[in-house]
Amino acid sequence: MTDCLFCKIVSGDVPAKIVRESAGTVAFRDINPQAPTHVLVIPRAHHATVADLADADPGLLAELLREAREVAVDDGVAEGGYRIVFNTGAQAGQTVFHVHAHVLGGRGLNWPPG
Repeated sequence: MTDCLFCKIVSGDVPAKIVRESAGTVAFRDINPQAPTHVLVIPRAHHATVADLADADPGLLAELLREAREVAVDDGVAEGGYRIVFNTGAQAGQTVFHVHAHVLGGRGLNWPPG
């Protein structure tokens, strides 16, 4: 998709602070962090939502979740706890329609979110 911001990050056309890469994913710091650790983990291949990705490539979804865990480990928040959030659809707050997992940690996270 030529107009997708996250596809442009994957291709290197838009800069990002990349913290991890795997065969199928890229992880980078959020430009508007909501916690000390706020990293987005995205698949290299374009899928609009996590539901689309789950239907199309469950193996890639599993890789994305493994990478999200590794981001938490690398940032030192895994032991204390972290949150993985997928916003799915505009009403849920999804603004970029390229599936992305928010990895949040490094501070107390209240419930319910939102």
